[in-house]
Amino acid sequence: MKIYTKTGDDGQTMLFGGGRVPKYHQRIEAYGTVDELNSFLGLIRDQAVDQKSKTLLKSIQENLFVVGSILATNPEKKNAVPPSINEDIITELETAIDEMELDLPPLERFVLPGGHVVASYAHLARTVCRRAERRTIELAVSESGTVPDLVIHYLNRLSDFLFVFSRKMVYHFNAEEIEWNPKKN
Repeated sequence: MKIYTKTGDDGQTMLFGGGRVPKYHQRIEAYGTVDELNSFLGLIRDQAVDQKSKTLLKSIQENLFVVGSILATNPEKKNAVPPSINEDIITELETAIDEMELDLPPLERFVLPGGHVVASYAHLARTVCRRAERRTIELAVSESGTVPDLVIHYLNRLSDFLFVFSRKMVYHFNAEEIEWNPKKN
């Protein structure tokens, strides 16, 4: 399989199932941002995190490939059937969030991103995830009925997971979690 096809040289790309759209199309922005998010998760997985976290991050990356496939599918091509997702992927995130929060002090204020390089990567991933969610919602609104609600729910829950994961990493590496204390005028 050749990596370069030259078919995108005109500024258009192919959707799964057929059909071409401009590379700036909302659908491309949505799944491209999911792909960017997936790359950040790979960066986090390559850090010195525990095996349980690595396994969970790999599972999330696999789920993001499915989400990307769904977003990359041409909704006008009824014969194009991407892989599917179900509520289990959201339950996986919620379970992980609940387990991580058991070991964390209660959150009483906003925290500044940072504290440890892995926590910083998780915060970057969280912000990319929020952007992926916004792009996906924008697509869902403009092309009503073409984005399953479960995709949006997953991205929303994933950003929550990444926030809690960043906090877990701060404490795992015995780093300092810095609370935001707004200055009073």
